[in-house]
Formats: sequence, C-alpha cells, structure tokens
Amino acid sequence: MNKDVITAFYEKALTVNENHNPAAVLDEILAANFSSKGSVEEKTKEQLQGQLGFFWKLIPNLKWEIQEIINQDNQFVVRSIASGNPNGDFMGLPTDGSKAFSIMTIDIHTVENGKISTVYHLEDWGTAMNQLKG
Repeated sequence: MNKDVITAFYEKALTVNENHNPAAVLDEILAANFSSKGSVEEKTKEQLQGQLGFFWKLIPNLKWEIQEIINQDNQFVVRSIASGNPNGDFMGLPTDGSKAFSIMTIDIHTVENGKISTVYHLEDWGTAMNQLKG
C-alpha cells in the first residue's frame, strides 16, 4: 500500500501523461501537513503544487522514472531519473524545447496513514543546465 503511494507520486503526479490530473493525485497521496524539504527551502503541499504546475507548463514532456526504491519501516528512499525538454525561461536559461535534460534525483519519503507526510529531496539541476547549454 505505502509503496503504491510512492509510485503514484512519480508516475501519476510528477510525470506528465495523457491522463494528467496531478492536483487530484497530489490531494489523494499527500498528507494535509505535507512538507517538502530541499537544501535551502521548505514547501507546503500548496506551494509544491504551484511549483509543479509551473514545471508542467515549462516542460510539457516532463518524466520522472523510478530507478530504485529502498524501504525501511515507513520511509522510502527513491533514486529516479527526471527528464524533459523545457520550452521557455528555465532557471534563467532561454530554451526552445529542442534540447533535453536527464538528471538523477534522490528523495526520502515518510509515509504516515497511507499518505506522504514529508519528502527530503535533491535534484541535479546543475547537470540539467549543462546539458541544455549544449
């Protein structure tokens, strides 16, 4: 059950597909007190939804592919590959959709009562920028 919540996060919420209704998926799988913690900032459920909405428009073929899941009790470590072709201002770099990035991401999820309550995450955006610069 808990692993299903984790895979839904990547396959149904983060990845853009033909039946993409991420807001409904995120409402279903994220706890009301959800917190996303990166190196510097922390986001609420609503803030994460806003950021992802921006990414889905900027990267219409955004894909997150799980490579490995390690589970201990209610925590899940996920190594994944994020990829896509941004079209617009991508972190200050003008893009036109002709170049793609493919980067590794690492997340540590805590699942409580069948919902993700916390995620600590790192994405290799420096590599993405180098790939997009060509």
